[in-house]
Amino acid sequence: MPRRMRREIYRGRIVDLGIERVTLPNGKDVELEVIRHQGASAVAAVDDQGRVALIRQFRHAAGGFIWELPAGVLDKPDEAPAACAGRELLEETGLRAERLTHLATILTTPGFTDERIHLFLAQDLQEGRPAHQDDEAISEVRRVPLREALAMVPSGEIVDAKTICGLHLTAARLGVTP
Repeated sequence: MPRRMRREIYRGRIVDLGIERVTLPNGKDVELEVIRHQGASAVAAVDDQGRVALIRQFRHAAGGFIWELPAGVLDKPDEAPAACAGRELLEETGLRAERLTHLATILTTPGFTDERIHLFLAQDLQEGRPAHQDDEAISEVRRVPLREALAMVPSGEIVDAKTICGLHLTAARLGVTP
């Protein structure tokens, strides 16, 4: 493991930005801008009719509303990713899952952050009531046939990386071809 020294620039509610002095495997010492993140979970909730729940959420950094899978940050670093996935699914869509299956854990942008998103498949869904957080602006929750959701990727309707990964992993798990 390379030697690492960190100078904190900013610590926020979600991220911690710092300059890290590291020794690379080739022996070179460099300074890197690194964002530390406690992790998140995202969930592809598929109902008995093969439809996946998508949310249309405002993302300031992305320039407006985008289609996404329900997702959110772990409440604390030791929160179980499955608990986070279930909580976010209920908060953002009003759905409860009787069954959550871990699909994969992805690094979102490993060039500058350690953020990991745990991707889940939710099945055996029950209707509940959503409870959006104050910092969420969700304009629509829509259930879309999984094949249609997959087709929204090359058309540019879905551009969110975790959603693209989650949809393709879900399709592979369920044997659905695009």
